Amino acid sequence: MDSTKANNRRLTEEEREHAQAVLQKVRQEITRTAHGDDQLAWAIRRYVYIRLQHDERGKPMQRKILKLKKMASQKGKCALCGKDLPERGAELDRFDAMKGYAMENTRLLCHSCHREEQAKRGFA
Repeated sequence: MDSTKANNRRLTEEEREHAQAVLQKVRQEITRTAHGDDQLAWAIRRYVYIRLQHDERGKPMQRKILKLKKMASQKGKCALCGKDLPERGAELDRFDAMKGYAMENTRLLCHSCHREEQAKRGFA
C-alpha cells in the first residue's frame, strides 16, 4: 500500500461543534458523578480516556502480539529501509488509521522511518 494515500477523516466545522457538545456532556457527567471529589474525577477521566484509546488502537497486548507477528513476517527488518529492527522500540505503522491495527493494515518500522512517514503525512 502507498503510505502517502492515507487520509484520516477530518471533521467538518459542524461535526466539530457536535463533537465538542459530546465532550462537554462527558465532562459534565464526570463532574456530576464525582460529587466534588477531585481524585474520583481524575480516576473517571483516566478510565474513560484509556477505554477510548482501546476503542481506536486496540489493547496494548493485542498490539504487542501484532508486533511479534510482524517482526517474524518481516524477518526482523524495517519495512522501509530494510535495516535490522531493534528488539524493543520498533513501531507499528498503519496504512489507514481507521482500519486499525490489523495484519493487513500495518507494517513494522524503525523509529526514524516511522518519523519520516509521519512527517510525509503531516502528523509529525
